Amino acid sequence: IVRGAGVHPGDWVCEVGPGPGGITRAILETGCDRLDVVEIDQRFIPPLEHLTEAADDRLHIHHADVLKTNIGDLWGKEGAGRSVQWSDEPPAMHIIGNLPFNIASPLIIKLLKDMSYRRDAWRFGRVPLTLTFQMEVAKRICSPIDDDARARISVMAQYLTEPKILFRIPGSCFVPRPEVDVGVVRFVPRIQPLISAPFEVVEKLCRQVFHYRQKYMIKGLKTLYPKELGIEEFADLAAGYEKQCREMPGLFPYDYIKPNRTVAMLAKTAGALPPTNPFKVEKMPEKSKCMIYELKHMFET
Repeated sequence: IVRGAGVHPGDWVCEVGPGPGGITRAILETGCDRLDVVEIDQRFIPPLEHLTEAADDRLHIHHADVLKTNIGDLWGKEGAGRSVQWSDEPPAMHIIGNLPFNIASPLIIKLLKDMSYRRDAWRFGRVPLTLTFQMEVAKRICSPIDDDARARISVMAQYLTEPKILFRIPGSCFVPRPEVDVGVVRFVPRIQPLISAPFEVVEKLCRQVFHYRQKYMIKGLKTLYPKELGIEEFADLAAGYEKQCREMPGLFPYDYIKPNRTVAMLAKTAGALPPTNPFKVEKMPEKSKCMIYELKHMFET
């Protein structure tokens, strides 16, 4: 795990959920300059404190809940000296974690949100993450388009980072032994996110789109809007949909009732793109808007 995270001598590391210190020892052996560990379970504090004796003041223990911890504050003002521009290569800082399955998913959502606003640990630059998940979740995180495993977390992780499954750990390696294998995933923040909307907007959209198991977008998308949409709202939706159809040939003729005819297949057909409106109005005149609102009011009355 530590080798996959890319920790080198002189680096700074924050380990979340160290437990009795198995990974902690491996991190210290890399020759890192500083290691902060965040552990909520009091039972693991004594063995971690025992490690400090051989760590030459490099190990800092924080008895706290990682879901309520600001990693950037742990590194403090000293960490500012290691900060780099967002467009530069990632700083010599890492976040590593082998957490219980029930904590890993909410933690990655929290960290992705902080990453999107370049706060917490990401005020120092594009700090990479290396975390463990049950293998099914790891596959979802890295799932490509058209994969049955694709889910909300796929989009949330991939629009902000370039996630990669480093390797699989058999469940037999853990005590107590889980019923599933574990996947180690490394996240490297993107210089430019693939979606410009705020994190909360993307999260809500993805949550509704992937709400239904069959993942037909129409079922989820209809939960985002009330029935009472005016012409102006439909104009915005149509403009956004047209833009997507032109950027993704084959999307316009796609029919969710016929899923076997994929977008990739339809992209090669004659009607792969929507027709062009020669009389397209870029911006609706104010007078037209007033007429629409008057008509809408009349029909509602």
